[in-house]
Amino acid sequence: MTGRRLSLARGGGIGAALVAALLFPMVFSNPSTLNIALLTLMYVALASSWNLLGGFAGYISLGVSAFFGIGAYSLGFILEHVIKASAGYAPFALVPLAGLIAAVIAIPVGWVALRTRHAVFATVTIAIMFVFQLLATNLTGLTGGSAGLGFPVPTWTGDFFDKPFYYAMLVIAVLAIAVCWAVRRSSLGLGLLAIRDDEDKAGAIGVPTTKYKMIAFVVSAGLAGMAGGVYGYYVTYIYPQFTVDPLISIGAALMAFLGGSGTLIGPVLGALVLEPAQLELSYNVNGQVYLMAYGGIF
Repeated sequence: MTGRRLSLARGGGIGAALVAALLFPMVFSNPSTLNIALLTLMYVALASSWNLLGGFAGYISLGVSAFFGIGAYSLGFILEHVIKASAGYAPFALVPLAGLIAAVIAIPVGWVALRTRHAVFATVTIAIMFVFQLLATNLTGLTGGSAGLGFPVPTWTGDFFDKPFYYAMLVIAVLAIAVCWAVRRSSLGLGLLAIRDDEDKAGAIGVPTTKYKMIAFVVSAGLAGMAGGVYGYYVTYIYPQFTVDPLISIGAALMAFLGGSGTLIGPVLGALVLEPAQLELSYNVNGQVYLMAYGGIF
């Protein structure tokens, strides 16, 4: 009976949180408030996607922004050069395609990176992130280089402008949390936890460690790519140094650690605390204070 009550209470809490998130733009329609909420949801998605490999398997990646940037640039390139879609709701339908492109690119990247472990893996993912930043700068035909890549400019104005992007990012955040929940309750999740505890022993008892790590790496990249696609459309113009940004990778990892990596709710709580605080410090106090705070937390 106690277990059933806990399940009902947990389900009620999740339902209440989802309803609150859905109603938030209707209650707080101020553009600056919605901007903070939207970016917080973005980091909920990024921290949760990071958690698949970094939290469950213990492989600390600092290259999330590479796939975030791939998603943003993929959607921008498709909208600008392939189908030339008009601004509106149509670009949101292509966000899963941006995530798929990021996931496909993650396969060869993961094949190389996942041959390493521990601090070496973290270092390799940082290097990969900077490689993608350099590619975004130099492949001007695909990305626009340092001049940037433009998106169709939405015609929405006033207090309504942020709302479609808020709900799109909410969908991705919920999807990332749901994926983490499903993985955690599956044999894949158990295998990833075994890898985190002792990878050699996990392999010795039959856990397909390489396969499980690759699945987590690719799914994480796909979720980050979708978040990047929505972000790119939201800001309407993206640049390599701001889209493939090491601070995005560090922020996602810090939020997961702050709330509790390897748990379902930890990355969510970390994002809900750290991102609004970072934006408050950046906008209203001093643009460099949040960097000092990141360093201290890191």
